[in-house]
Amino acid sequence: MSIFDTVLVANRGEIAVRVIRTLRRLGIRSVAVYSDADAGAPHVRAADVAYRLGPAAAAESYLSVERVVEACRATGAQAVHPGYGFLSENPALAAALADAGVVFVGPPAEAIRVMGDKITAKKTVVASGVPVVPGIAEPGLTDDDLVAAAPGIGFPVLVKPSAGGGGKGMHVVEDATDLPAVLAGARREARAAFGDDTLFLERFVQRPRHVEVQVLADTHGAVVHLGERECSLQRRHQKVVEEAPSPLLDAVTRARIGAAACATARSVGYTGAGTVEFIVSADRPDEFFFMEMNTRLQVEHPVTEVVTGLDLVEQQLRVAAGEPLAFAQDDVALTGWAVEARVYAEDPGRGFLPTGGRVLALTEPAGARVDSGIAAGTLVGSDYDPMLAKVVAAGPDRATALAALDRALAGTAVLGVTTNVGFVRALLAEPEVRAGQLDTALLDRFAAGWAPPPVPDSALLAAAASVWLAAWSAADPADPWSAPTGFRAGSGPAPFVVRLEGGGQPRTVTLTGTPAAAHATLDGADAGPLTCAAEDGGVVLVRAGVRSRCPVADDGETLFVHAEGADWPLRRARRVVLRPDAAGAHAPELTSPMPGTVIAVPATAGQAVSAGDPVVVVEAMKMEHTLRAPVDGVVELLVTAGAQVALDQVLARLTPA
Repeated sequence: MSIFDTVLVANRGEIAVRVIRTLRRLGIRSVAVYSDADAGAPHVRAADVAYRLGPAAAAESYLSVERVVEACRATGAQAVHPGYGFLSENPALAAALADAGVVFVGPPAEAIRVMGDKITAKKTVVASGVPVVPGIAEPGLTDDDLVAAAPGIGFPVLVKPSAGGGGKGMHVVEDATDLPAVLAGARREARAAFGDDTLFLERFVQRPRHVEVQVLADTHGAVVHLGERECSLQRRHQKVVEEAPSPLLDAVTRARIGAAACATARSVGYTGAGTVEFIVSADRPDEFFFMEMNTRLQVEHPVTEVVTGLDLVEQQLRVAAGEPLAFAQDDVALTGWAVEARVYAEDPGRGFLPTGGRVLALTEPAGARVDSGIAAGTLVGSDYDPMLAKVVAAGPDRATALAALDRALAGTAVLGVTTNVGFVRALLAEPEVRAGQLDTALLDRFAAGWAPPPVPDSALLAAAASVWLAAWSAADPADPWSAPTGFRAGSGPAPFVVRLEGGGQPRTVTLTGTPAAAHATLDGADAGPLTCAAEDGGVVLVRAGVRSRCPVADDGETLFVHAEGADWPLRRARRVVLRPDAAGAHAPELTSPMPGTVIAVPATAGQAVSAGDPVVVVEAMKMEHTLRAPVDGVVELLVTAGAQVALDQVLARLTPA
């Protein structure tokens, strides 16, 4: 007999696909839910049954408790797995499912409520003897109360909202004179983001590291921990690379921090899988402090699964069905090392702005675990979180696991959508990362000095070769004049010229001869002989005896090439036509820095604006970007509020004053 007959997965993307994979292995009928934006998504295709929740807006689909309960009734689901994000830590969902007679695959609603309020959570764990960062956390504290308490806590202090997460409203204050203004701003941010402006203060731990412990608890009183994960490589409080175990902790500290995590779970009667997050000073690794508890499965749970050999989703299901844990703490063993990198639809070269588009071709690496929510043909829009997939590699030790992850990322190609993969590979090569000398600010420091590398010659040659090979394929074998050799009587062979734009620079590739015996030049410089051939959605190049295969996809405007372990978008060069406006100058254009939605148009058509004035505001994946006039001039608007726009779409022009 199976644990449940039918389980509904109240989520989308890679976590929904991952949960469905376990349900299939256990012989449990799976139900996917989807919004209109996800009607053809991989998680919908992976499930046995799919149910439409509503339109693309999350508030009307994935965040609607009522629609999820309706989906359970319509499909006969006996239990709901919430994944992470969306409703996973919403006690209203757990309560509504209980009223409907449906099992929530997660902790009791009261545990979610207590741990969802950071002030209440700290008071609860302190009572259980769990160490917390020195600070002040009481309901109803005024700005004056916080200012008065700060000297006793010791500067620098960290201002934190009691509700919410993701770094919103968090600020480090080093000088007492700055605190009043920071508190006022943090309250505004917290009120806007969470509807709750309650703040508290903690001592800011110097060179902090983020270490979290995975716990499992059943309904029969057993609580165990499954070791820790290091999550210090974060960008603006969002994790990017995670690993298990942590390179910081020794066996004694691992046992102590694990016991503290179990005490935290017991303090709220926790059941199921959860994560207790701690802050640890890089300078004092034996000293750790409770930060918060995530009452759900974590994004980074695969690294724990790899080193323990346990399927955490299966354990969640068994606990939810009332089964006792089948093992005790002494049975848990950590074997080897695992490292995970998150693949985001974002452009590190443009300030990590969200990207998007259609996945034209997808290559996933062999020899690594890939939890993915995309496939060839997937349209990556701006409605949801930009995380596309996770790549997980393992080895007997940390150095081997890091090397395996780098190889796996080098073999990951998402053609058609710009991702952070190249940036992550550069980060993993940093000496501090290799040595395990991490802290939560390391990634941001690295990003501040990082610049995208130049487009490699192999990517340019592969792009040009793909165009050339397409022309050869279209030639009529019976008509020698149709071959793309450029040969004409009396003039001899002429080069096949491909003009591209890569890395913000115009590039020109010329090819002469035939694909089997060609010669190339790059921007007029000799690139030597080569051969090229089409193969499985890509191009195979042979230069100086070295054979390389480069996947290539073409959307008609841009050639997307995977070469030398990274993806390279190469636009076909376009002729620039200057508009005949003031003094014959080209009208400055405001283009969208990301695919998204126009949420405001502060300017009006024909309005005279000054340089720096806001003209259009675009939002994507919870990020706003205001486009401002680059010069004084008169506005010509090309969009209205509510319009969906593409990356680099022209939204407005200015006739210079």
